[in-house]
Amino acid sequence: MVHIRFEGRSYDVAESQLDILVGMSDKDIKERLANHFDVKGSRFESYVLDRPASGDLIVRPEAVYG
Repeated sequence: MVHIRFEGRSYDVAESQLDILVGMSDKDIKERLANHFDVKGSRFESYVLDRPASGDLIVRPEAVYG
């Protein structure tokens, strides 16, 4: 499962819906996300991809503090 936080909303999407494969690079995943949301790839440049031990993928905006 891919958990995505994008434009203030949360989405849960199966890897198969995004054509994401094990071992795929962050850049390739961000391209798939941009295609899925029908936006320019640059919209996901600053996003962080977390890969917890659960096997899920978490895509979120970079946290800014201060």
